[in-house]
Amino acid sequence: MTGHVDPSRESFDAFKDLPRDQPIHMLNLLQFRDVASYPDGHQNADKGWTGRRAYREYGRTSGPVFARVGGVIVWRGTFACTVIGPESERWDDAFIAQYPSAAAFLEMLADPDYRQAVVNRTAAVLDSRLVRFTPGESGASFG
Repeated sequence: MTGHVDPSRESFDAFKDLPRDQPIHMLNLLQFRDVASYPDGHQNADKGWTGRRAYREYGRTSGPVFARVGGVIVWRGTFACTVIGPESERWDDAFIAQYPSAAAFLEMLADPDYRQAVVNRTAAVLDSRLVRFTPGESGASFG
């Protein structure tokens, strides 16, 4: 299986072509490796961490940058089952991150501290989905 860990050039260009001056929600679906896969010589390479543990490290080390650009987690859930969709897609973690703008998200990605932290995400994740949404109104109906 080939997992989706990093965006393709085309999908990242499409993201950058959308408006950058409005709030965004980023749906994150994550499937972790059994054992984190770090590059040789990385400080965490010999710790034997699980993917979930490496992702916690990513959260710890990227969290200050996420907060500085105005990011917040607006929803988090635990996978129960797939009702519609491929039964093979099972997620270990799911959450929605809110950013004040797409520009803030891009600022986070360019931050040197974030770039150091993201190696933990890459080591942790076997497969993922990252989907951008424009926030809408909440309410009691689907329409």
